[in-house]
Amino acid sequence: MAQPILKNIPLDQLRISKLNMRHSRKKPDVSDILPSIREGGIRQTLLVRREGDHYGIVAGRRRFFALKEIEKETGKVPMVPCAIMREEDAASAIAASVIENVGRLPASEMEQYTAFKRLHDEGRAVEDIAAFFGVTLLLVRRVLALASLAEPIRKLYAGDEIDRETIRALTLATPEQQADWLRLFESEDARAPMGRTCKAWITGGTIITTDKALFDLAGYDGLITADLFGEHGVFADADAFWTAQSAAVAQRIEAYLGEGWKDVVCLERGQYFQRWDHVTKTKKAGGKVFVELRHDGSVTFHEAYISQAEARRQEKEKRGGDDPSSAPVKPEMSGPLAEYILLHRHGAAQASLARQPAIALRLMVAHAMTGSALWTIRAHECGSRKDATRASLEASTAAADMAAKREHVANLFAALGVSGEARRNGDAYRLCEIFAALLAMSDAEVGEVLAFTMAEILEAGGPVVEAVLHVCETDLSACWKPEPAFFDLCRDKRAINAMVADIGSGSLAATCVTDTAKVQKTLIGNRIAGEACEPNPDWRPVWMQVPPARLVDGAGSAPADAWARIAGLFEDGGDNAQSDAGTFAEPDAA
Repeated sequence: MAQPILKNIPLDQLRISKLNMRHSRKKPDVSDILPSIREGGIRQTLLVRREGDHYGIVAGRRRFFALKEIEKETGKVPMVPCAIMREEDAASAIAASVIENVGRLPASEMEQYTAFKRLHDEGRAVEDIAAFFGVTLLLVRRVLALASLAEPIRKLYAGDEIDRETIRALTLATPEQQADWLRLFESEDARAPMGRTCKAWITGGTIITTDKALFDLAGYDGLITADLFGEHGVFADADAFWTAQSAAVAQRIEAYLGEGWKDVVCLERGQYFQRWDHVTKTKKAGGKVFVELRHDGSVTFHEAYISQAEARRQEKEKRGGDDPSSAPVKPEMSGPLAEYILLHRHGAAQASLARQPAIALRLMVAHAMTGSALWTIRAHECGSRKDATRASLEASTAAADMAAKREHVANLFAALGVSGEARRNGDAYRLCEIFAALLAMSDAEVGEVLAFTMAEILEAGGPVVEAVLHVCETDLSACWKPEPAFFDLCRDKRAINAMVADIGSGSLAATCVTDTAKVQKTLIGNRIAGEACEPNPDWRPVWMQVPPARLVDGAGSAPADAWARIAGLFEDGGDNAQSDAGTFAEPDAA
């Protein structure tokens, strides 16, 4: 920028320049600087440029409004010391405005976009803009990526009607997709996708990034969309990706078989490999390779495992006996019922963990050391196929407890002027913003944030939920009670009759053993309500007690099986058991 001319200019000849990045914002609060300006005048010149018959203020907007207040008080038009720029030096004017505002208060992304785009339109290269402001090339490209958005969408973002995650997702959208999204947003009947859902909507339902590919990207014929807000590109066509990925997986399978592995089992896409339900077995001893395919495109090869059932069969064959007790027994729960039970137990474990910072800390450290299916990091999301199960979970006491805890944590951050919403998208600025807020919190407040965060990322349906329920001494009866959704999912007459015996008596169960499941479930409901008997509102099936148990001897039971695997680690008398809850002390200050 050329050397400006210094001159005193009457206040009534000054306006806020359109090159000032905050020219359209509402009148600022100047109460903090007004007393000093009233007493000693302006100590720093305003940066202005000639704009028609007046001068436009490029930098010094708050000082200008403070002087306007003084003009009202005194009735006199003050003379203002100004540095006058050349009219043609628009790029430097924009840069000066950005520098002044960012130095005082972090500018919004849309304000940066406006300034950076004007600089770019004035002929400044991306590299020059980045060097001038001391930011990375990636930051400038991300801000300028907003230029690909339709003007109505940018206005929505500028007006805080859509969030940052949504606007970043929309930078991946074609003009046609943006138009479709706007129609959904403006519709009274439909709802436009937001946040992570928006990105999935744009990419066809599943977000698959290029780092998940097992194949060479150079030979991939499909479309890859550049994502400036992520570390990797995004596959635009999920089907095309899976065609290439499946071919690469097939090559790996052939390689494993060629190396002498007994078998390679490829699980259905989305199915978890439950390590706790398998035992290790070397290649020479007949171990297999299990291939886990996730909907996000990642593939994991689990080497040297066989299932627990296969291990039992091998042990039986090794003994050479014919043990009738080893015959397969029909599980007492259907798949949907097991899911229902496990998800409700998970909700109770979440709510308990959110109240136990010391235990959550230890669990979080364990996760960090050993990992889990959720440790990407992302929050648990209910993936039940049953609408009734999802509705039941949403209406549960545990969900209400988590919502209250979420609001409390949000308030802790809001008190520091920061949003506490979890956005696990790798944004470095957001990371530092949260870090700075945590530094300002007390140890106890950080512990509450930690406990809630651990509760949100607690994996459902495995031994860890049972461990949490046990060590937190959770009262499941306070979190759940028998309800229509539960009874609708109960199908096994053996289990239902066992519940009749539990809430009534063995003789009662014997008299109705031949009745239909519907009749027996009605009987259980009547016993709970106290129809022709003493009410028993606190009754809970053993599936929903701590620890859980099975209703049918020898039958498979998801919660009971999970607890049986780890019970020795936590029950009194075990070498690793904790008999005194007070042993889990609160963490010391760092």
